[in-house]
Amino acid sequence: MSIDKTSETPGDHAVENPEAAAAAVTVVDPRLLVREQGLAGYVTEFKRKMKAGDLGSMPVVIGLIIIWIIFQSLNSNFLTAGNLSDISVAMVGTGMIAVGIVFVLLLGEIDLSVGSVSGVAGAAFAVLNVTHGMNEWLAFVLAILTGTVAGAIHGFVFARIGVPAFAVTLAGLLFWNGFMLQILGSSGTINLDSEGLVAKLTSYYFTDVAAAYVLAIGVTAVFFLTSFYGNKRREAAGVPSRPLSETILRTVLLAVVAFAVAITYNQYKGLPLAVVIFIAVLLVTDFVLRRTAYGRKIFALGGSVEASRRAGINVEMVRISVFAISGTFAAVGGLFIASKIASANQGAGGGDLLMNAIAAAVIGGTSLFGGRGRTWNALLGVLVIVSIQYGLALQGIASPVQYMITGGVLLATVVIDAVTRKTQKSAGRA
Repeated sequence: MSIDKTSETPGDHAVENPEAAAAAVTVVDPRLLVREQGLAGYVTEFKRKMKAGDLGSMPVVIGLIIIWIIFQSLNSNFLTAGNLSDISVAMVGTGMIAVGIVFVLLLGEIDLSVGSVSGVAGAAFAVLNVTHGMNEWLAFVLAILTGTVAGAIHGFVFARIGVPAFAVTLAGLLFWNGFMLQILGSSGTINLDSEGLVAKLTSYYFTDVAAAYVLAIGVTAVFFLTSFYGNKRREAAGVPSRPLSETILRTVLLAVVAFAVAITYNQYKGLPLAVVIFIAVLLVTDFVLRRTAYGRKIFALGGSVEASRRAGINVEMVRISVFAISGTFAAVGGLFIASKIASANQGAGGGDLLMNAIAAAVIGGTSLFGGRGRTWNALLGVLVIVSIQYGLALQGIASPVQYMITGGVLLATVVIDAVTRKTQKSAGRA
């Protein structure tokens, strides 16, 4: 009996399935491609993203540009400084609510109560400040805390008791709407002081032209410094990082957009306070989600609850906190909406507000399936929705048609999200 003593190493074994090996896609870090291939690296990475369905915010940006071109061709007043400024202020209320929705969607859940909670916040401020004469700032803080408490209650029932989020927040929608009607009383409407704290949220403008330019410089500088030092940390850790040339290019593109917006504002009333607050909120929440351990826990839960639990994450507390955040931003959005109409009334939080807030988050790029999205998606999504509303209003098109068009855009976005998810799974990325 002979024994083959020929030594074999792992690399000497034949591939058992050469067809599968040939079809396998090698995932290469885009930053390495750019460094090694330059412009060709960008092209290669773009093709890979197209095949893998990893399009990011590109479809939304392209869609927004197309929407603006269409409405400008129909009415030359659409892209005027005044109309664009009005759009940016009008979107803040819904945008704030959408930021909270992004947090919930990252868990793969939904919050149907945000519309009613926003109405309660506006009503609470009006009753405390106007009816009972409470200090504006104290009434403002308490109104926001009503949203925090409402969200925490929803999160507790969902996380601790195990009632589905859909059912809990649907009940919350009805309860908080009734609560709002109760505290408003028989009159149904309470007018706010036109010179008061809440009214100025949407009526105040920084008329000094320097204000808009300072904000543009600040946003650009924060982006560059964050990207630059982030790349430095990656290099120090020995992991791929983007080349300096790409960081500079991205910064220049952002600067062009930021200064174009600043010039537009200065051609009208100046820089709106509402926009400044909204940008600040987006910067802070984006930092929390992408740069903190808490944010990583939220993404982890959206990927797999069981895996997160085994990793030692307190699933219940994260869920409760996320719904509390959603309620808080719903309250903040409600105060901005009350500011826009300078009153709190029985119609607050109703109509298409809930659907627009959810649609803004989804249209902007946040996945309904959880685990993918950024708070900046709320900005893109709400900008699309409000642009459609203002464009159709300039054409004198009735509300029913506006609803149908917005619904069509939302459906198209969800279909793209579902197709993208399937494509990423087939590419081994999800």
